[in-house]
Amino acid sequence: MISRRTLLSGLGFVQTAAVRVVCGGDVMLARWVGRKAAEEKDWLRPLRGVAPAFLSADIGLVNLESPFSETGPYDRTDMVFRARPEMVEALTGAGINAVSLANNHVRDAGAEGLEYTIKLLEKNGIAVAGVGREAVIERQGVKFRILAYTYDQRNGNWTSDDARVPGLDAALAAADVAAARARGETVIVSMHAGWEYQKKANAQQRAFAAAVVKAGAACVAGHHPHVVQEAEEIGGAPVFYSLGNLVFDQRDPGTGEGLLAEAVFEGGRVARWRTLKTRITNGAARLLHKYEEFR
Repeated sequence: MISRRTLLSGLGFVQTAAVRVVCGGDVMLARWVGRKAAEEKDWLRPLRGVAPAFLSADIGLVNLESPFSETGPYDRTDMVFRARPEMVEALTGAGINAVSLANNHVRDAGAEGLEYTIKLLEKNGIAVAGVGREAVIERQGVKFRILAYTYDQRNGNWTSDDARVPGLDAALAAADVAAARARGETVIVSMHAGWEYQKKANAQQRAFAAAVVKAGAACVAGHHPHVVQEAEEIGGAPVFYSLGNLVFDQRDPGTGEGLLAEAVFEGGRVARWRTLKTRITNGAARLLHKYEEFR
């Protein structure tokens, strides 16, 4: 029988004493994606194809675009997303153990739905960032804090903000990062920002990323444009401006492609990083090829 280590190594996934973090972009488990999973009674369906990458990681982080709800409608075709509670198995089964909820869809199921989502995720061992939660995961003696911020939380449906959801305020975010660094924590920042369907990062994304890295963030994982944008290093910290869609049901050009970003941490800092291309086929994400070489 082939060992798990041998199988993962053959696919290009390495396991070391260092801490390996894999980040994905937007995950939307409602609308057509959720309906297909429900019809097939296969809740892992949307993310089974990318599970090898997350299952071999110490921390698997994505942006969850669809809050869970005890009540529907789940299959709406508009821009309000509500996912079936069973769809949490797509995350747990794929090895995702951390999510950001700081995005423009965080309140799509209302205040009750947000509370339900937080409880459901934490009940299933998934750390929650971006809604006033302590998203701290310890690996190899290092405490990783995930901080999450969004350019918008109202999605055109609310006239006021929920104070738990951090906005894209570079100064406040930098202060959060600095405070975590003062406690000896390693910080990963989730950034929900950018112009939709544009393949280049805008000035707001760049300024925000630069501010949090200057304050001590070790890595920035971006999403919201729904297409892949460029990555770069700032002071040795990798910044992925947009990882695109990991799983969604959009049909606009470029929205069916995404990236997974792998960062290997040693001593609380990123020692090397690389990306892996993904593609959405029939409402499910899949890996396209082995990882590129480390940078």
